[in-house]
Amino acid sequence: MAGGMTPAPQGNGTGYRAIVGPLLIPTWVMIGIFLVLPVLLMAVYSFLTKEFRGGVVWDFTLAAYDQFFLNRGLFGDEPPVIEWTYITIFWRSIWQAALATLICLIVGFPTAWFIATRPARTRAVWLFLVTVPYWVNLLIRTVSLKFLIRENGPLNESLMALGLITDPLPLVNTNLAVQLGLFYSYLPFMVLPVYAAVERYNFALSEAAADLYASRWVTLREIVLPVVKPGIIAGCILVFVPSLGAFLAPDLLGGAKTFMIGSLIDEQFRGSQGNWPFGAAAAMILMTLVLIVLTVYARAQTKGDAR
Repeated sequence: MAGGMTPAPQGNGTGYRAIVGPLLIPTWVMIGIFLVLPVLLMAVYSFLTKEFRGGVVWDFTLAAYDQFFLNRGLFGDEPPVIEWTYITIFWRSIWQAALATLICLIVGFPTAWFIATRPARTRAVWLFLVTVPYWVNLLIRTVSLKFLIRENGPLNESLMALGLITDPLPLVNTNLAVQLGLFYSYLPFMVLPVYAAVERYNFALSEAAADLYASRWVTLREIVLPVVKPGIIAGCILVFVPSLGAFLAPDLLGGAKTFMIGSLIDEQFRGSQGNWPFGAAAAMILMTLVLIVLTVYARAQTKGDAR
């Protein structure tokens, strides 16, 4: 070619995949063993028959799913009616998780904004303060919260010492206690993604809006939120999904009236009186709900990118 120039290779990534592909084999093996295989095993168990002394009998049936949605009487010979017990537990889990997500967003967004607007040398300190509780096991943190809010705990004693209340507040074994547990457990899952989105935000846009006499609320609604929306959605998913299947907060901070789907699943795999197929079926129903939420988000994100 004239001038001694040689054309640049127009590869389609085949060479790159040939190099990286073998390096991904351990990753795929780990995903298959520790993610795909347990899910498949749970799916199979959901179609098996409960063994009287615990465990399963390898007779395939839809009895576990039938038990979740329908009530056929004590001996199974009555006309089926809708089993509202488990549906109610499922609905309670959904609204508890949704409320926890909303509270985390209300608290987490201003927190993330505050951290992102601090001087660069102090942001690491603020992020450290947000994440340091995760250095302690979730079980220990939940038990500590229960100790804090119990009737003779530091919270009630402080309020009584200040004269704000005359009798201890019955906080444990209530929906409020469960909400406190979920909020305390998953708030950093909201703060960190929103912080990452706000940190990339161009604050010159807010200054331009102010120059055009836009109010702070208009700037927040029309400029800031659309830009940081991916971080908000990611934070909501990261809070909602684990809150939906949580069982430590309902077990330790709630009671029978605050029973959630995670507690129901956990109960089915305990001891010889558990019902493994039913627990597996409830887990598969929960996973299906989570996949629906993620699918709706993925489609909305795809439509947003297409626009």
